[in-house]
Amino acid sequence: MDLFFDLLRSLIYGVIEGITEWLPISSTGHMILAEQVLKFSFSAEFMEMFRVVIQLGAILAVVVMYFKKLWPFCVDNGRDSGLAKHVRWPVMRLWFKIIVACLPAAVLGLALDDWIDAHFYNSVVVAVMLIVYGIAFILIERRPRVPTTTKLSRITYRQALIVGAWQVLALIPGTSRSGSTIIGGLLCGMSRACASQFTFFLAIPVMAGASGLKLVKFLAGGGVFTVGEIGALLVGCIVAFVVSILAIRFLMDYVKKHTFTAFGWYRIALGIVVLGVWALQTFVLV
Repeated sequence: MDLFFDLLRSLIYGVIEGITEWLPISSTGHMILAEQVLKFSFSAEFMEMFRVVIQLGAILAVVVMYFKKLWPFCVDNGRDSGLAKHVRWPVMRLWFKIIVACLPAAVLGLALDDWIDAHFYNSVVVAVMLIVYGIAFILIERRPRVPTTTKLSRITYRQALIVGAWQVLALIPGTSRSGSTIIGGLLCGMSRACASQFTFFLAIPVMAGASGLKLVKFLAGGGVFTVGEIGALLVGCIVAFVVSILAIRFLMDYVKKHTFTAFGWYRIALGIVVLGVWALQTFVLV
């Protein structure tokens, strides 16, 4: 019976991950609230790894949806060989820019991963960052601006580095990786759609690296998977994959006609709720 409920909780986690990873509303903030209700029977070490590795399902959704835009090779159907491959240089240049944007977070993430978890993974920090970035979205969308970059191919290395610098701030829980990079993209002249799509692509190496690091640390620390833990991880990843496809499609359709202001107000409201739950547990339920 415990296994059944753990799989059900994993399914719910997958839904939360699939929605909140791509919308700029902080997956961590939602996970903190979910953890108040969804109590797994697994070890704390497994759950620390599970919260991150479940992102692999979300990453796969981006790869599947944008494979043609991301795959840097094409097949030559000439007479010599139908399997001969040629580099698609516009796609390769996009990958070079993705790598440039990922370098700041990769370096600092490796150096500060455990320290950040120990000092910043708490309800107060998450709530404050939710509110701060919610206000930032509202203020940015209120100022008049004309995007200078509307296509991925027009993104410069300077813009990629600026977005990468903003992605570093997403190491602080509650910031939202997608929220931080979208803000960075908007501030350096990208359109909403362009900033959102670039954010999706940045997630592939960043989230894959973070998931791999957590998995290695779990195994290196003596962690061993039980049948139930494997099942929960698979369910979470599969559900996150399916829901991510729906969330990405929703966001790309949404930004064609709307601003990010609604997400800003949502973040502020969620931050207040997280602070309320923390205050209730700290000062009332003691």
